[in-house]
Amino acid sequence: MKRPQLFIISLVALGLAGCDQASKGFSLPPGDIAQGEQVFVDMQCLSCHTLEGYQRPEGDWELSVALGGQTKSLKTYAELVTSVINPSHRLAEGNDMSKIQVDGKSVMPVYNDVMTVSELVDLVTFLESKYELEPYDPTVYNLHH
Repeated sequence: MKRPQLFIISLVALGLAGCDQASKGFSLPPGDIAQGEQVFVDMQCLSCHTLEGYQRPEGDWELSVALGGQTKSLKTYAELVTSVINPSHRLAEGNDMSKIQVDGKSVMPVYNDVMTVSELVDLVTFLESKYELEPYDPTVYNLHH
């Protein structure tokens, strides 16, 4: 085997060696749903988002991105954390892109310098409780013998 090939294989092996650690992610402490609801209200999330059971404040709201409700795939805790701390990571599908982004960046403000970690944990715990997996009919397989 030539030296460049050995070098590349070594780099790949070294990179893969840490994969099991990276895939474990991080773990935040448990959050408080009631505190998260208060953060949701205090941060005025309803000025751009809708959430079943919550009345938006009076105003002419151009933006209306729905949160919670039934979904075909559950929003994981990690996805929700990412959506809050890096809103441009994945833009909300099913919305008018001209209203939710400018030059590929979300119009959602970044709250990283405003929100404490405890508030983030509580907010995400609250939001996570608002999603429900949409019921579906399982596929029926007919076995032919």
